[in-house]
Amino acid sequence: MTKPDFSFEEAAQQRGFALVAGVDEVGRGPLAGPVVAAAVILDPDQIPDGLNDSKKLTAKRRDALYNTLLQVADVSIAEATVAEIDTHNILRASHIAMVRAVSGLSQQADYALIDGNMVPRDLALSSETIIKGDARSLSIAAASIVAKVWRDRHMVTLAQQHPHYGWEKNAGYPTAQHKLGLEQFGVTPHHRRSFKPIHNILYQAENLSD
Repeated sequence: MTKPDFSFEEAAQQRGFALVAGVDEVGRGPLAGPVVAAAVILDPDQIPDGLNDSKKLTAKRRDALYNTLLQVADVSIAEATVAEIDTHNILRASHIAMVRAVSGLSQQADYALIDGNMVPRDLALSSETIIKGDARSLSIAAASIVAKVWRDRHMVTLAQQHPHYGWEKNAGYPTAQHKLGLEQFGVTPHHRRSFKPIHNILYQAENLSD
């Protein structure tokens, strides 16, 4: 099994791009909560051991790496809100979050390595896309960890306000517990109304009230 390395970053640096940011987002699939992106510029001399695609790490390992990355790397986290997801669409909203994350870095990046196959249209710097980048580039792996930990913690906070949906465990994804909560307690302000399951619930409720 291959692990992410620093080769994409080094190749960009050899082409004259000194500060290379890895960019990734998390939260396209959930029915609730924001989509969150992170941008990370790693210090080549202080790359934490064990960086990998966040999905391949335990929650405990992700938390430890998140805390380390905040200390040794330039990290920026940004979100696009549920309202923005519903106004645009989830892909566009995830790109908005990515652009915000890059803009929020304390150093201006020269180059972005972006997980996936699309460059956000408003990204005003040189970049390249890397499919499955979180498993191939250390900077993107770092961004995937930061975005996931931040979003998971955010969903735990929202779960305290809306305790019937299991968000502290499912992070807003459509699990059985989440679906049952929707059936019993309805839609919250944090649910994405443009997503079909939520849209259908609201549509049915509207028809019943007519």
